[in-house]
Amino acid sequence: MEISFNPIHSIDRAISLLFKNDAELLQQFKGSFDPVIRVADPKFADFQVNGILPLAKKNRLNPVQLANTVCKKLTDSQTIDSNLFELSVAGPGFINFKLKASYLSKWLESYSSAQAIQQETSQWLNKEITVIDFPSANTAKQAHIGHLRPMVIGESIARILEFSGATVIRDNHIGDWGTNFGSLIMILKKKGITINEFENPAEALELIDSLYKEATTLENNNPELRDISRNELLKLQNGDSENTLIWQSIIDVSNQAFEKLFEQLAVKIDYTLGESFYKDKVQRIYDELLTLEIAEKSDGALVVWHNEIKKFAKDNKRPFPFNIRKKDGASNYASTDLATILYRIEHFKAQSVIYLTDSRQQDHFEQLFLTTKKWFQKKDYPLPKLKHVWWGTILGSDNKPIKTKSGESIKLQLLIDEAIERALKVVTEKNPSLPVEEQRTIAKAVAIGALKYADLSSNRTQDYVFDWDRMLSFEGNTAPYLLYVIARINSIFRKADLDLSDSSINHHFDVRTTYEIQLARKLIQFPITLNQTLSDLRPHFLSTYLFELAGVFNTFYNNEKVIDADSSIQQRRISLCHRTHTVLSIGLNLLGITTVDRM
Repeated sequence: MEISFNPIHSIDRAISLLFKNDAELLQQFKGSFDPVIRVADPKFADFQVNGILPLAKKNRLNPVQLANTVCKKLTDSQTIDSNLFELSVAGPGFINFKLKASYLSKWLESYSSAQAIQQETSQWLNKEITVIDFPSANTAKQAHIGHLRPMVIGESIARILEFSGATVIRDNHIGDWGTNFGSLIMILKKKGITINEFENPAEALELIDSLYKEATTLENNNPELRDISRNELLKLQNGDSENTLIWQSIIDVSNQAFEKLFEQLAVKIDYTLGESFYKDKVQRIYDELLTLEIAEKSDGALVVWHNEIKKFAKDNKRPFPFNIRKKDGASNYASTDLATILYRIEHFKAQSVIYLTDSRQQDHFEQLFLTTKKWFQKKDYPLPKLKHVWWGTILGSDNKPIKTKSGESIKLQLLIDEAIERALKVVTEKNPSLPVEEQRTIAKAVAIGALKYADLSSNRTQDYVFDWDRMLSFEGNTAPYLLYVIARINSIFRKADLDLSDSSINHHFDVRTTYEIQLARKLIQFPITLNQTLSDLRPHFLSTYLFELAGVFNTFYNNEKVIDADSSIQQRRISLCHRTHTVLSIGLNLLGITTVDRM
């Protein structure tokens, strides 16, 4: 029997084959049978088939009797190899599948390396062209702690998609064409400041940030200045050369500052196409949606109504249309988002587009996707799969959105710097004998890993509390704990004088003891977890699995002697350590976390 990368597939194929070829079953049942296979309580089995109950009810049969019949036919027909699986019926008709040690050993042999695992996962999405829209921050502002989530979650999701076979295009769709530029141009001219004179992009961006706040205050106190700002924006949008140069200098500084953060957080960006890129592409959107009678004019604006959904319907007491052009004829987020979708399918040939924002934009994307569907269907454009990935808020110890004592958002660069400083202190105390340069390298990996893992180990749609002590702890569900387990395995390899290129660690070996079998069982759940993570783009499923795997490994390590006088015992336990190291390393890399050789 074929050993599938995902054991659930082996069971599913066997049951499907039985119901397809067994004449008695074909005659007895009407319609198809969905086995509904789930991971079981490990005290009883590895997997459980729950689909017998609805099938029995549909055909007015006793579910326990039917489950026993299916079990017998699976083994008698050798559709299921009894040398690999142990079948039993439990409860009201559940079929339990327990993997025998022989199955576990064969799986560990078949998927012994990162290359073997990658070969399997690369077939899942079959080179599907996927554009992922992140982190998409507004320009002319310093990055703050709120920018951490789109960078961290977006990069992890992009890596998981790539690992699963997608052709991923990372598009940083920045906000670079808004009304704030009118205010900035106004005050820069008023003060005679030239941004290009600054050598340090971070300092220049800090100044721009403060100047915008100053400009806003001035405009609130002096309406005439607000009119000047509007005029400066209009001049920019009409192509005025002086304003364009000022605007471009602001964009350049913003991009350089963000690129430094991307490098520190190991975030890869393929394109940075801002709203300004689509300024000459929105007219087509207006024309097509009007011609197709999808959009209509309303109080001077151009809007789309989605009457099939009450909150977006025209007859709602508080109308909530999808506004795609402002009353003054200016474009907005909706205009450029629609133009962006069209560009992505025409230029990138996107088959899937994933947007990452916080939860406040759920209504916007619901209307954007509805509008796109109606528009593309009428124009016979290829409709890509559209998904909005959203998240909750990072909270402080008071369970409120985290802020500085003065009430401002914490700057992301300062957060990273503090994380590295705190991690260096922890690493130095834990291993003072390491060379200083190596301590710094480890501290950076621990700090960045801790920031990322604290975010990714939480369900993204929920808020989470930012806690330095917890995230930098070497105990519990943290990045330092996982990094330490990998370092511990590296230490085992050094003691065994193991050459990781030695092909013997990829050979077949039999798992025998209770703790060896428990570790093997956890290892084979990796593809199931990865598939679950991929299906809803929730990295916390993967994080939880890695934490559990590390725990099972530590139990194995504390109860079994790895470096053993008996070479056969040492060989198989070293091989189990190697498989654990491989899966943990793959998993942490998919989360965007860099591992270290020792700690």
